Amino acid sequence: MSADASVADDYLTQLRAGRHEVLGLLLEHYRERLWRMLYLRMDARLTSRLSPEDVLQEAFLEAARRLAEYLAQADVPFYVWLRFLTLQRLAQLQRYHLGAARRDVGREQSLQALASPSADSLAGQLVGHLTSPSQAAIRGELHEQLRNALESMDPLDREVLALRHFEDMSNAEVAQALGLQKDAASKRYVRALVRLREILGSPTGS
Repeated sequence: MSADASVADDYLTQLRAGRHEVLGLLLEHYRERLWRMLYLRMDARLTSRLSPEDVLQEAFLEAARRLAEYLAQADVPFYVWLRFLTLQRLAQLQRYHLGAARRDVGREQSLQALASPSADSLAGQLVGHLTSPSQAAIRGELHEQLRNALESMDPLDREVLALRHFEDMSNAEVAQALGLQKDAASKRYVRALVRLREILGSPTGS
């Protein structure tokens, strides 16, 4: 068991024992990971109206309201459940602020599709990790190369890359979040990494 899962399990054990005051500590434990997830996925048109903190505040309130429901049937890790609630709230807020037309339930897109990271946002984050401010001359070119590589990927491969690399999710968590088998999630991650390494290993991307 990872240290992260161990901390979460300890808090959940206390919550089941009636120590409801630790819920705030459990939610704070995941704040940074969820903030990164939202930063990567929020529609750029919302930046003047909404921040990741706004979404997290509402998602945490929803988590507190539905905690008993989770504790009664905890069939996924707490982070996967909390992340789902956060994505759900993000999708609702984006629909509200952007005036998206209502759809019948049967025609609803999945939450993952509504809040999937764009190739451009992923490329921007990768460039920030791979270059320093002093390397401004190559940042623009590398960003374009990565964006093109990410756009050429299967959207699900790109999603797996975002979950593993930027959200620090384990392979098991990714599989549960996306409804995949563990082996399938792992293969998609490796495939995405190989594609990126091909780009980064080229003369202009080295």
